[in-house]
Amino acid sequence: MISLAWAAAFILLAPAIGGLIAGIDRKVTAHMQGRVGPSIFQPFYDVGKLFEKEGAMVNETQRFYVLSYFVFAVFAGAIFFAGGNLLLVIFGLTLAEIFLVLGAYSANSPYSHVGAERELIQIMAYEPMLLLTAVGMYVVTRSFDAIDIAGFPTLLVLLLPGVFLGFVYILTIKLRKSPFDISTSHHAHQEIVKGVTTEFSGPNLGFIEVAHWYEVVLMLAFVFLFFAANWILGIIAIIIVYLLELAIDNTNARVKWQLAVKSSWTIALVLGALNIAVLYLIGRA
Repeated sequence: MISLAWAAAFILLAPAIGGLIAGIDRKVTAHMQGRVGPSIFQPFYDVGKLFEKEGAMVNETQRFYVLSYFVFAVFAGAIFFAGGNLLLVIFGLTLAEIFLVLGAYSANSPYSHVGAERELIQIMAYEPMLLLTAVGMYVVTRSFDAIDIAGFPTLLVLLLPGVFLGFVYILTIKLRKSPFDISTSHHAHQEIVKGVTTEFSGPNLGFIEVAHWYEVVLMLAFVFLFFAANWILGIIAIIIVYLLELAIDNTNARVKWQLAVKSSWTIALVLGALNIAVLYLIGRA
């Protein structure tokens, strides 16, 4: 029952928390650029306007793909907060992204197709490190279940510093921050054509934005797992990591997709895999 309560809390509260994070993101970004910026509630106003618009679609399948993206993003987060298997969570996230890509491919637009291809490249870039994060936590706790990992008595970051740094690196991709926002950006300063979301509008685009809020909350919850033995440190770590991502976003230009993939895989292998290998060897000794 407690697990179900946590899952329900995520489903109900994550959009509010994710929307506030997006609003704070805009506000902090504006101050970094010497502007006042919009209200922290502006993301809610924007999404509300999207749901008020006519539900125009380029084809009948687009809505199915968007709703599937939304449902699987919520499903992945609910499994995580219910204390479920991290591999299932990662599978749900990946499947959600695949449906978003299919939705972009369903439109007969070259800009949408380029955005879909770049989205697939981003999935290839961050997926190995996400899996290594789950494997690293398993090596330490002997469980893939989030509830067991959260209950581990030692700060995981002390045993998995390389995995943590690798996860923070690919978090930039998952949050769609520069320099790795190669498929689309949540800020207007990047480009006129919106990449993977070019052909989405109205309620469909609203569902995509809300699904991204769910994903942001879930990714920050992964950060918390590294500090779950001390929840105060966990909250502080989330704040510091997100501010770091904002600083990176506002001080770096977008890179080419080749560098995004190469750097992410290199970081995953050097930091993540090496950290896990050392732990394994210590355990064998």
